[in-house]
Amino acid sequence: MTTKNIRLNDHQEAVRLLGHQDARLRELERDFGVEILLRQEGDSGEIVLIVRGSAARAEKAARRLREELDALRRRAAPAAEPRGLEPLNLDAPSLPEDGLFRSHQGRVIRPRSPNQRRYVEAVAAHDLTFGVGPAGTGKTYLAVACALRALESRRAAKVILSRPVMEAGERLGFLPGDLIEKVNPYLRPLYDAFYSLLGPERFRSWRDDEVVEIVPLAYMRGRTFEDAFMILDEAQNTTPEQMKMFLTRMGPGSKAVVTGDLTQSDLPSRVPSGLTRALEVLKGVEGVAVAHLAEGDVVRHPLVKRLIRAYDRWDAED
Repeated sequence: MTTKNIRLNDHQEAVRLLGHQDARLRELERDFGVEILLRQEGDSGEIVLIVRGSAARAEKAARRLREELDALRRRAAPAAEPRGLEPLNLDAPSLPEDGLFRSHQGRVIRPRSPNQRRYVEAVAAHDLTFGVGPAGTGKTYLAVACALRALESRRAAKVILSRPVMEAGERLGFLPGDLIEKVNPYLRPLYDAFYSLLGPERFRSWRDDEVVEIVPLAYMRGRTFEDAFMILDEAQNTTPEQMKMFLTRMGPGSKAVVTGDLTQSDLPSRVPSGLTRALEVLKGVEGVAVAHLAEGDVVRHPLVKRLIRAYDRWDAED
């Protein structure tokens, strides 16, 4: 049995780190198979987190807690919930072991295939994860669920959503309406995932408070996102320059998930895909993971698998 001690500044910091009714503490105990206690030293008055378990499990749990505490202190967040962020489902039962997130309707979101499970595990363990596979394999939906889990567990302060706006050529200034109205048609698939998990009202509230921020690629240059969970969807439609620009927006404490389908590029024939280039350039780079999903991971209508298989046969014969 190994014991690790983590000293906190005050009770308010403990609440922000561990969540209401110590929800985050119980989640960590379940995830790492350890016992975590919160104690105040009688003589010094110091607040101490005590992690007990096998040497490997206690070390991993303590490392995760220290990372979350460091991110919390960098943000210097007040005791109140930042920018209108309200925890969901405070009275809901804890998630099952394989659960990722509980939707506003109480449905447990979990990986449904071994590849999806590896994808979710890669997102948890790496700062940059590429999710590559055909339509319907859960690339975007699971990325959104991971982002919401990171928000609720205070491992991220906000979510950044981006997608290449192919039809508008990224020249959004020529389109009518404000920024959200301009990009709304292009980000609708991401919105659908958030609506399903959060509900439309909560999503709109978090979007208005910039807990969830929509940033077209054309508007990212020059910005740095700290303690953010960044999602780039339909990345096969980025150019190599756009992809590099997106990836280099990551600031301290941030995590990025890039999703795409290499068979569905809408770029002009002579323009290389930024996703393809990134997978070649970043091969073997520490902190980067690539998760491949396939036809067997499709979770849409059962017909979708047969459609994908039919198109693959046609392409192979062409």
